[in-house]
Amino acid sequence: MASKSAQRTVRAALTATAVAALLGGAMPLHLAVAQPEAPDAAEALKRYTDLSHEAEALNEEHLRAQEALAGAQGALDQANRDLTAAQQAQEALRGQVDLLTEASFEGARFSQLSALLVSDSQQDFLNRMSALGVLAGDNAEALQGLSDAVDLANDAAHRAGEAAGAANKAIADIDQRKAALDGQIAQARDAYRSLSPAQRAALNNKGDMSAIPVPAGKAGEALAFALAQRGKDYVYGSNGPNTWDCSSLMQAAYRTAGIAIPRTTYGQATIGRSVSRDEVRAGDLIIYYSGQTHVAMAIDGLRAVHASTEGVPVKVQDIESIGPVNVIRRVIG
Repeated sequence: MASKSAQRTVRAALTATAVAALLGGAMPLHLAVAQPEAPDAAEALKRYTDLSHEAEALNEEHLRAQEALAGAQGALDQANRDLTAAQQAQEALRGQVDLLTEASFEGARFSQLSALLVSDSQQDFLNRMSALGVLAGDNAEALQGLSDAVDLANDAAHRAGEAAGAANKAIADIDQRKAALDGQIAQARDAYRSLSPAQRAALNNKGDMSAIPVPAGKAGEALAFALAQRGKDYVYGSNGPNTWDCSSLMQAAYRTAGIAIPRTTYGQATIGRSVSRDEVRAGDLIIYYSGQTHVAMAIDGLRAVHASTEGVPVKVQDIESIGPVNVIRRVIG
């Protein structure tokens, strides 16, 4: 026999159906009780979340490729400067060698015997012999200098060629990653548009906007800046001040405290020192996912502030709810 509670539920459903019939429209029995979220809506949200995470990972890889390009370009510029300097030194020394060689040729007949025959005195003979020695020494030194300059020029030319190759590879890598990123962002935005108004409203919720105390010191200054950005939009690759991505927010926060940290999550995962989950304190950088593609800043041992993904504002969340923690870095202390 059904329980009294079950009987009351059935009676309520039948009553609702009867009322609907009296009003001229038959209400399906399954609509008389609360229904769970439709599978399509849940799948749309999951698809958006997955695509957003993939887009964020590609964004960080694109930023890393830009850093590689900057490094390669810097190496190329330095190699070209070294090449120019070596070539200038080579030309100067070549001229000196030519002059000394010409002087040596013209004075080739000026041997010790001729010096003795034309000298007016013993001192004059010594002076002439000394001049011959200086000429020979200068010529040998200039020749060695020219040889060294040629070696330096060849080395600089080789390094310039390697740096140019690295720069071209980095440019091609950026183009490839940018194309992949643009495609991934477009898919994520399409997935976002497919969400229900209620789902988009939940994602757009700014969360806790109340005043949150921060500790004294540089880490506290960085945290205060990050918290002040709550409610601002996430944009892939943005550097602020009105929109952020996850790693640019962390970089700007510590920059306001006078501390330079890398631009990407990969770089931020290597700075300072590693601390355990139980040791987390305000200002620590929490790097997420096995690929180290997302970062948040700890408020305390339970909460963190971060720029999540497009369609979600900078907000405070529980540390564990953001994603799987990969590593935690303490920038100061």
